[in-house]
Amino acid sequence: MLPRSGMNIRSHLAQLHMFMDNQRMCDGNGASVLDDLLVKTREFVAERDWEQYHSPKNLSIALSVEAAELAEIFQWLTEDQSRNLTPMQKAHAAEEIGDVLVYLVDLAEKLGIEPVKAAFDKLEKNREKYPVEKARGNAVKYDELAGG
Repeated sequence: MLPRSGMNIRSHLAQLHMFMDNQRMCDGNGASVLDDLLVKTREFVAERDWEQYHSPKNLSIALSVEAAELAEIFQWLTEDQSRNLTPMQKAHAAEEIGDVLVYLVDLAEKLGIEPVKAAFDKLEKNREKYPVEKARGNAVKYDELAGG
């Protein structure tokens, strides 16, 4: 879904948000792709009798570890190298991103949080904290922005 000519980005994002609410990344049968991932994750965990270990505390730690493993791929790369991964690096990144997503979806379910809604809500909060007129072109934290 691309913005129409003359459409501002805020309007486009609102339209995209409505589209996502309606579609919820559906698989064609009305089921969310994230719901399907959660079902597959539950099956995997149940088959191994690992539910006893999947507390929010443990899942959040596992998520952090997997995110660190993803970061490790980029640790000593230059900016340019990080944008142009080798096929092997990209495959490794894909595996780590998969691990991160599996733990994130599992953790969100345990906490009763809809992760896509949480991401959209957080994006909207960040939009307020980082108004374009103050934040454009710099990477300072919101409380360090001029007049912030």
